[in-house]
Amino acid sequence: MNNIAVRCKGVTKTYGSGNTQVHALRGVDLEVKPGEFMLLVGPSGSGKTTLISIIAGVLDADGGECLVFDHDFKRMSRHEKTRYRGQSVGFVFQMFNLIPTLSAAENVAVPLLIHGTKRRAALDRAREILDQVGLGDRTYSLPAELSGGQQQRVAIARAIVHNPKLIVCDEPTSALDHETGHKVMEMLREVATGADRVLIVVTHDARIFEFADRIAKMDDGQVTLVTSPLHHLQENK
Repeated sequence: MNNIAVRCKGVTKTYGSGNTQVHALRGVDLEVKPGEFMLLVGPSGSGKTTLISIIAGVLDADGGECLVFDHDFKRMSRHEKTRYRGQSVGFVFQMFNLIPTLSAAENVAVPLLIHGTKRRAALDRAREILDQVGLGDRTYSLPAELSGGQQQRVAIARAIVHNPKLIVCDEPTSALDHETGHKVMEMLREVATGADRVLIVVTHDARIFEFADRIAKMDDGQVTLVTSPLHHLQENK
């Protein structure tokens, strides 16, 4: 197995043109190993969400190279990228992106249903994952009937239900209390950091730093430092 699961080299991304240009990424270099939990930290606007969107194949980089488990999105057709994301990538969005007319279990089952799993099997699997995140009693609830923290846990369950190789999360504990946040991170770490998987999390939440293997600090569109959680906390006391 390749000892690098995610390799970004010189990755650039610019939004807009002329006087309205925003250089979101300015030559990012980053490597993540198989089985690793990597945190991306840094001030708002430093490029964290743009970077995970490129790693996940949602956005195209303008320049540089980004390989994910030896897959190069630049060499894939749109159909190939969509299929790869659906099979191999799990997303936890900051705004949850739940479908309001579907129950919690139906929302979680969506990645399985898209790829042909029978409805009953997909819903059974969804209920299992919801039970793991402490929502076994809310499987039939609509998103509007759930608190922000409960919606966050549904979004996390949806991201892991199909056992993806890459899980990317944007502020997954932002709506969770301390105890629930720790439980969710323990579950994510257990599920997402097997030998052939990677977990990359964007966060401002210092409460979850201890769960990471390494922390990549971003500023002004670049990765400026990659260090251990202990060193990061010591440097930022």
